[in-house]
This record gives sequence, C-alpha cells and structure tokens, in this order.
Amino acid sequence: MTDDVAVLGAGMHPWGKWGRNFVEYGAVAARAALADAGLEWRDIGSIVGADTVRGGYPGYVAGATFAKALGWQGARVTSVYAACASGAQAVNTARAQILSGLADVVLVVGADAAPKGFFRPAGGERPDDPDWLRFRVLGATNPTYFGLYARRRMAVHGDTREDFAQVKVKNSAAGALNPHARYRKPVTAEEVAASAVVADPLRLLDICATSDGGAALVLAGMDFARRQGVANPVRIRAVSTVTPRYPNTVLDLPDVATDSAVAVRPPDETFRESIARAAYEEAGVGPEDLSFAEVYDLSTALELQWYEDLGLCGEGEAAKLLREGTTALGGRIPVNASGGLASFGEAVPAQAIAQVCELTWQLRDAAGDRQVPGARVGMAANQGLFGHGSAVVAVR
Repeated sequence: MTDDVAVLGAGMHPWGKWGRNFVEYGAVAARAALADAGLEWRDIGSIVGADTVRGGYPGYVAGATFAKALGWQGARVTSVYAACASGAQAVNTARAQILSGLADVVLVVGADAAPKGFFRPAGGERPDDPDWLRFRVLGATNPTYFGLYARRRMAVHGDTREDFAQVKVKNSAAGALNPHARYRKPVTAEEVAASAVVADPLRLLDICATSDGGAALVLAGMDFARRQGVANPVRIRAVSTVTPRYPNTVLDLPDVATDSAVAVRPPDETFRESIARAAYEEAGVGPEDLSFAEVYDLSTALELQWYEDLGLCGEGEAAKLLREGTTALGGRIPVNASGGLASFGEAVPAQAIAQVCELTWQLRDAAGDRQVPGARVGMAANQGLFGHGSAVVAVR
C-alpha cells in the first residue's frame, strides 16, 4: 500500500458540442478546480496535462499548453497520452510526484474538442498501426466493436436488447440531475428501441456520443492539505494502470486476433478484471467495500460487462443486478451516478479525470440530487486503447 494523496479541488467544463478550442475547456476546468481548492495558479508546483491527439501539436503537449493558457509561472510540466486512460495516467503521474517529494501540490487537466460522429483513425496510410488496420481491414469501427461485445453477452449470458436499453434508462435518469452532463433528459426504454440501429443489436441511444469537455483536479500531499486547514479530504488510495497478460483468448480490439492458448494456460482473469484487482489490492479494499462506482459505458452492453469485471456480481449475473435496481441511484451499489458517458459523451483525455471529479463530489456529500447516501469508498474504471489499464480508488 502507498500513502494517500488528497484531492483538494475538482472542476469541470460542461460537456457538449461548443465548437471552441480544447484549451479553453481545460482552462475553465482548471480554474474551477483551483477555486474549489482555495488556491491560486501560482501556488501550483507541477501541472500534468492529458494529451489530445486531435488538438494538433498543442494537444500533444497538453501540460505546457494548459500552463501557457493559465500564465507561465515556472511549474514543472508533464504531458501524458494513453488514449482513454490518459486521465488516470495523469493522476498517477501527479501522485508519483507528490509521494516522491517533487511537488507538494499538482494540477491535473484534461480536455478535448471531439469531431462530429463516431471516432475514426487519424488520416494517412498506416499499415503498421493496428488501430488503422482494424478499421480498414476488418471494418471494425468503434460501434461495430461495441456491437460484437453485446452479441457476445447475448450468446454467452443471455442478455437481451431490453437489458441494454435499461442501462441507458438508468444512466439518463442520473445524468438529468448532473449540471455538467451534455444530455439532461430522462430516456425511456421505448425511446431506445425506436432509435436507429447502428451496430446490431445496439441502437443509437445504446452508444455514447463524442463530445467537447474538460475536467481538472488539484492533488496534494496530506501534510500540505493539513497546512491548508483541510483535515479530512477525499483521498486517492490506489491507481491501477496495469497491462494485459498473455494469452488473450477473447478478441480485444484494436488487436485483430486472439493469442494462442494451446501451449499456455490462459490467465485466471481477463484484462479488465486485472485492472480492478490491482486497484483493490493497492487500496486494501474489495468490491464489497464500494459505495458506488463510475465505469466506462462506451455502450450499454459494456457497462454490464464492467459489473462483472469489478466483482460486483458473478460472471453472467450483470443483467440480474441491473434488473433488481442494485446499480441505480438508491440501489445498493450505484454505478454511473454521474450519468456516465451515456449522459456526457466521450471527451477522451478528460474522461478518467471527470470520473475522479464525480468520486470527489460523492465522497464529499456534495453531489446534490444524485448523491449516494453515506458514500465512503468509490472506484472509477475504464480501459485505454493498446492495453492501458485505468482504475482509481478514492476514499473518505
């Protein structure tokens, strides 16, 4: 186990389609986090930016880009890219700097201005890029990938289209209560069923949108927090950034084939299960200790998979957990009380940071109408392209 790191501030720029530069969203979120922490930008010893590859050259050096937008003041700077795990890696980098004594207080920022429609590879011919290949050779766009996962759950576990729709119903009800969410209107199962088929069995309302948005955190050592008069802050207790184990026996794009398990015994757990396990072990908690969780609901079916990967239920039992209302607001273990990506959409570098913002607000008892009563332990989990694990455990 490692020492805890305090979350002194959390801030966001609302998600949507605003048509502005990603730097603006990140700067707004950063200033909100600083204000929440009661600190000035000049107080910050280090800034870690989660990169956005769609932001051109400034996006690839997001740490310095956000520092310049806030005003050069000499802070240490780091830029991190790990696809959808960029935010968690940025948090982990900040934590490492604090625990090593390189900085007392660190600002973490992620923001994106996503293109319209579903994500696609960057332009150009890149036959050595597996992500490019899965689009060009397999025709496996992101929605196709999500549809394949849904089909697998239907075939292996008996999940139904109606189960998938209920995930959207649950998350839209929570998102309607979140002022930072892009979509703030409850959705019915009938509306999901009436939306256009995108990748059978998934319909348009089963799949998250692409969005603009930003999120930021102010992290500090516990001694610094006490000097600021914060005696009982939300604390980050674990960050998991593990990679997969050989062999992978279930197709996990952008890889276009599984590994052979003829001569090598498959691991005892899947990649996503290992992400959660590493976080639990570091934090000294288990799934039974969680008050709530934020998971990466790229599609409704993928949220159900996370229930099992986090150990909230046994294999094949996720739909039952959903049907019983266990993962809804008011249930035993609410999942995506923020509204999830179903209500926000993807703003890739900001997503994992936004999840930790929600952990912070819930653990502070400051989430308003979507508050999980008595929240004490929360987990945020997602997965980044090319084998980037991403999970954060926060406590109070």
